[in-house]
Amino acid sequence: MAKKKAKTKKTRTSSRKFSLKLNRHQKVVFGSFLMLFGLALIIAFVSFLFNWQADQSVLNEFTNREAEAQNWLSKFGAAVSDFFIYKGFGIASFTMAFLIFLSGIYLFLGFSNNNLKKFWFWGTLVMIWFSVFFGFFAGSYAILGGRIGYEMNDFLQDYLGFFGTILLMLFLFIAYLTIRLKMTPEMVIEFFRSGKKELKDGFKDAEIPVSETEEEIDWKEKAAIKEEKPEKTIDLSEKNKPEPSEEPTIKEPEEDVSMEVEAAAEEEEEDNLSKKLVKDFGEFDPTLELKNYKFPTIDLLKDYGGGITINQEELEDNKNRIVDTLKNYKIDIAQIKATVGPTVTLYEIVPEAGIRISKIKNLEDDIALSLSALGIRIIAPIPGRGTIGIEVPNKNPSIVSMRSVISSPKFQNAEMELPMALGKTISNETFVVDLAKMPHLLMAGATGQGKSVGLNAILASLLYCKHPAEVKFVLVDPKKVELTLFNKIERHYLAKLPDTEEAIITDNTKVINTLNSLCIEMDNRYELLKDAMCRNIKEYNTKFKARKLNPNDGHKFLPYIVLVVDEFADLIMTAGKEVETPIARLAQLARAIGIHLIIATQRPSVNVITGIIKANFPARIAFRVTSKIDSRTILDNQGADQLIGRGDMLFTQGNELRRLQCAFVDTPEVDKITEFIGSQKAYPDAHQLPAYESEESGTGVDIDVSERDKLFREAAEVIVTAQQGSASLLQRKLKLGYNRAGRIIDQLEAAGIVGPFEGSKARQVLVSDLAALDQLLNEEPNN
Repeated sequence: MAKKKAKTKKTRTSSRKFSLKLNRHQKVVFGSFLMLFGLALIIAFVSFLFNWQADQSVLNEFTNREAEAQNWLSKFGAAVSDFFIYKGFGIASFTMAFLIFLSGIYLFLGFSNNNLKKFWFWGTLVMIWFSVFFGFFAGSYAILGGRIGYEMNDFLQDYLGFFGTILLMLFLFIAYLTIRLKMTPEMVIEFFRSGKKELKDGFKDAEIPVSETEEEIDWKEKAAIKEEKPEKTIDLSEKNKPEPSEEPTIKEPEEDVSMEVEAAAEEEEEDNLSKKLVKDFGEFDPTLELKNYKFPTIDLLKDYGGGITINQEELEDNKNRIVDTLKNYKIDIAQIKATVGPTVTLYEIVPEAGIRISKIKNLEDDIALSLSALGIRIIAPIPGRGTIGIEVPNKNPSIVSMRSVISSPKFQNAEMELPMALGKTISNETFVVDLAKMPHLLMAGATGQGKSVGLNAILASLLYCKHPAEVKFVLVDPKKVELTLFNKIERHYLAKLPDTEEAIITDNTKVINTLNSLCIEMDNRYELLKDAMCRNIKEYNTKFKARKLNPNDGHKFLPYIVLVVDEFADLIMTAGKEVETPIARLAQLARAIGIHLIIATQRPSVNVITGIIKANFPARIAFRVTSKIDSRTILDNQGADQLIGRGDMLFTQGNELRRLQCAFVDTPEVDKITEFIGSQKAYPDAHQLPAYESEESGTGVDIDVSERDKLFREAAEVIVTAQQGSASLLQRKLKLGYNRAGRIIDQLEAAGIVGPFEGSKARQVLVSDLAALDQLLNEEPNN
């Protein structure tokens, strides 16, 4: 049987929605219109200067086709000129025509519009200034300042007087020269000095002596030659023989030959080009498309108030019980200190010399019995302190609100790529970690111990600090109820496969396509990093923002992608290796290109959290579990079975265990956050992942009967009996893997037993009963 290979498609989503931003072709058309319109205004204005009086009568008969105007652009030119010059700014209106013509050139040739904005700003001010200036002469010449210039001049003179208006105009003129042209009094003085010096030097060069005759000039030249070469007497005696000259005489050329020096132009380096682009346009800003996006406010989170209340009586009572219990076993304590946390108090004890630590560790249950408390945990010793820790739950635990950790300076000032505020430590310090450095997170714990709240806390942390352009979420929710609130931010933060309706994945059969799509995305990103000669996503995005990477070569800004799986055990049960393999591949390779995984499960058994998964997830969170075996499966250590629940958790990142109280964020709070984000302007669609076609999609190609699977007949009977054509049914009934079940479904389609692939729906069964199945199979040519 021919093996079908997964097909990949690179999809390009084209948006045809209305946008005020012009493309290159639209700029050419609009620019050509502005150039010609500006030229037409200049022609009309020039003609108006000569014919404005003659055309006054025509303006009142604009609709009369028999009326003729003297303007070179006929009645249109006369009307436009009358509006801009006579009723507007006078002859200063030429500035408006020039600005329109200049705008057309900028659009037509594709120049940057940064300088164009400056031209319009200063050009408009200059036009107003000249209009007011010519308003002084508006009595004699009406078109000099126009009606606007005359009225503005008249208004200023009413309040400032004639000389006051002149002083104001002079101040504005000096301000323009200083601010716009960068002129200073020193520059003006230097200009006149240099001009005077050049004039003086010119007169000096023009002076020619005329008092000397040609004979005198010739005599002086000969005398000069004699002075340069005097006659010498040479003594030929042996004693006075001339010594050889140390320096050879060089014959001077009779005339100086001019030499022209030309330096070869250096090629423009890529780095210089990128610097020029940054200077002209600034660094690339990925948040520009949603530049008005506002982050959620802290008021959306509930303030549970209170804080930690220290019960001195409780602390003293627990201390006495711990000391008495240890004394019963002849263990003396030299020192004891208590650190009160939100839910747990840590008692640090220093035993007397000669006491074995293992002896105290074995008394864990005895101390729990004496304190009548659940969740006693002994840390022997505490790493880096030289003490033994005994964690005792508080009788009245405090709630660690999400508001308190989000508003803490430790989170607000965190210089991390993907900061997550998980909760607070025993010492009541906000605990913030960077997902980008973990680089993946595994969460496990029994039902109802706080996993879903922990996931919401992680997602809320990222929503409070990362722009939609910087991070995207791929959410997998087999429970179908835990992550549905995040549907409201689909077009802001979520990523999905092309041609899928829901961004949050609830169907297990679609998870495999999504995971394989992320593998394709990972490979594509590594190609981009290789072309850009970068080691990780941070270097790549920095280089792209500095405009050192060309988008025409396929380069683009890469957002972080966070894959969140709320119930991993259910995926392993239904898909097995088909899920574990791409997840393991992503966990091994995807760190450098910004794809990070957060996987949660309520069944921490070895067939769910396998060795491959554990090896690639160094960062782990364990909520309360029911057995020490589950604790070892998650953490490779005991302790998770001694937690008290309700968000009490242990966190490890490959070194020591840290006990935390997870921040509590309730469903209404998440709803408010997503509602606040979802109500703002969003992208046209969710972030598109690369397309992936699984083997179950079917091609309709005939398959040779001899290449059918050995279980083909049995599988056909199962499908016809259940009247449900799905690969998952064959997996459960025949205990098959996903690949083999998909191939059998394709064979059943080729045989005409089931219909074509219909997305998330089960295939239609085309055979009504087993008798019809037997008849169909017996009528085949090879049977």
